[in-house]
Amino acid sequence: MFDYLQNPQEIYRQSFATIEAEADLDRFPEALRPVAVRIIHACGMIEIADKIAYGSDVTNAAIKALQNGKPILCDAEMVRHGIISRLLPANNPILCTLNANGNATRASHLGTTRSAAAIDDWDNHIEGAIIAIGNAPTALFHLLEALSVNRLAKPALIIGMPVGFVGALESKEALITHAGDIPYITLRGRFGGSAVTAATVNALARLAHPGQTPDGTIDQSRPPAKGMQNE
Repeated sequence: MFDYLQNPQEIYRQSFATIEAEADLDRFPEALRPVAVRIIHACGMIEIADKIAYGSDVTNAAIKALQNGKPILCDAEMVRHGIISRLLPANNPILCTLNANGNATRASHLGTTRSAAAIDDWDNHIEGAIIAIGNAPTALFHLLEALSVNRLAKPALIIGMPVGFVGALESKEALITHAGDIPYITLRGRFGGSAVTAATVNALARLAHPGQTPDGTIDQSRPPAKGMQNE
């Protein structure tokens, strides 16, 4: 009835060809370009490239953390479920403490969101970890506050992409200003969300995968790391 492209490989090929042709990717380091492309693809917006901000050596920090088996700490279950476990090079744990016992009570006591309060449960996991915040600006603010007073150890990388009309823009500007020597990647403005945050993790995982190719795709002829999950 409808004339439309159905072949999944060709859909991906044309999608990424469109991004490469239309997006201004020249400002990104070569290693970060596959990540930027995946972010644009997840948003469906060529112009989102102009909103990507990053600091320090994002890709090397992520690759080292992932290959060393460090966990990925998420502010929302939607972020956690969007991460493709088969891409992770060392069976990395993917953790979200939003629904942990006592978190709702602690949030009420602190007068904040459950997402922000859940950050306090990361103390035994955060050192050298990858942070993936894609929902709550309060979680990103709370994380930055905890790091500023050394209440939490330093993660390897902060992916800070909360979305919304209240606090999202401000929390990401705070990340840019106060990340210090911690590598980060974010989307300036109100843009963000769980899907693009998970896509960013997946893009970095592709680079850390033993079968990765220069464009960030996976060469399936090469075996995954020992212990890698299937999905």
